[in-house]
Amino acid sequence: MAFPKILVTRFFQLINNRQFTEAQRQLQRLKEEIQRTEWNNGYYRALAGLYHAGKGNGNNNTFLSTLKEENVEALEQHKNDFLKHIHKRFHDDFDRGFFSAWSDYTRLLIEVRREQKPEVESSGQTSIIQYSSVKESV
Repeated sequence: MAFPKILVTRFFQLINNRQFTEAQRQLQRLKEEIQRTEWNNGYYRALAGLYHAGKGNGNNNTFLSTLKEENVEALEQHKNDFLKHIHKRFHDDFDRGFFSAWSDYTRLLIEVRREQKPEVESSGQTSIIQYSSVKESV
């Protein structure tokens, strides 16, 4: 992947944590560091779309908002669908880059869901560990 994995992962974390000012900075940094190819352009456009969909929280019917609520099995299915698009012959490099970004994002969401564990509070009730507790070295 032409995009630095650590920077992309950080961008995804910022989007999930709704830290859009920092996510915008990260997106700009990614734009400045990539080579200008069709694949990279598609990947970048998907990241920009994630940013705009996440920031525009007025519409909870977007694919992004439903994706964040889905369970691991549904996320795995979406990831597999994106991977299928990457390997289809009729898609050009732009499309492959675009679907690669979505595949990477769903992979991260799957990892987050698997790392979330119930914490037993002193009251005996169960709560879920927040996303921000995920290691940033992912």
